Amino acid sequence: MSGTPATPMPAAAVPPPERGGVPGHAAAQAHGWWRAHRFLVLRRAVQAALLALFLLGPLAGVWVVKGNLSSSVTLTVLPLTDPFVLAQVLATRHAPEASALTGAAIVIAFYALAGGRAYCAWVCPVNVVTDAAAWLRRRLRLTGGRAPRKSLRHWLLGAVLVVTALIGHLVWESVNPVSLTQRALIFGGSVAWGAVAAVFLFDLLVAPRGWCGALCPHGAAYALIGRASLLRVSARHASRCNDCADCYAVCPEPQVIVMPLKGKPGKPGEGGGSPVIQDPACTNCGRCIDVCAPQVFTYTHRYDHRRN
Repeated sequence: MSGTPATPMPAAAVPPPERGGVPGHAAAQAHGWWRAHRFLVLRRAVQAALLALFLLGPLAGVWVVKGNLSSSVTLTVLPLTDPFVLAQVLATRHAPEASALTGAAIVIAFYALAGGRAYCAWVCPVNVVTDAAAWLRRRLRLTGGRAPRKSLRHWLLGAVLVVTALIGHLVWESVNPVSLTQRALIFGGSVAWGAVAAVFLFDLLVAPRGWCGALCPHGAAYALIGRASLLRVSARHASRCNDCADCYAVCPEPQVIVMPLKGKPGKPGEGGGSPVIQDPACTNCGRCIDVCAPQVFTYTHRYDHRRN
């Protein structure tokens, strides 16, 4: 498998030594700890709450939600189905239940508005694992590693559907780290925890942000769903940028920041650059908003091209 060097950072991406090399330190000093970590804390709260809802049934007998992130029913009324799982079911030429189609339609509608890869940052439990690996890389000052081409995840998505169609089995669900993580939390098992550890070590030692950024076909599917999503992050106040590069250090897809932040101002569509991050790879995680001391970034909508 061919590989390319990990996404290069600008020269300013090395945090100044007086800040101890900790992204967000200046933001915490300027605006307080909460403002420098709010979206990270909210993401962890959402992920923990979702896992708690799934765990209440098997562990406490309180069945608020039945199922898992692939397919679930909330309060016996609201069906939710992962669109990628549904695509695999359709590839096997099995007819899904009407509730599965309804559940997938609800999920697609939500992420078409909120940003497809918001699933990766706000819902997926593997995000905690990959974020931990990225944090440890920064702490240990690991700079090596080679990441596969980011287009590989789209090729893997297609390959999964083709293989599923050929063998008539949901092949990805047998190895999906998301499903395995949930099984590990509920039932334990060395195989499930081994898969989680493999993702962590891959991101830590082999390819920085490599799993979510280059390999996971699940993320590729959600990126396609959210290509035209309404909710976006904007570098509206790019003129305030002091080139500290903390945003690049914490962003899981740092390449999406470059043009909105450093592109030439002007009228979008007529040679000018928009400050809005339109790249579907953006996870809408909000960490660039958190760690930016000059408050360059903000949440907005895709048609808001204002620069201040």
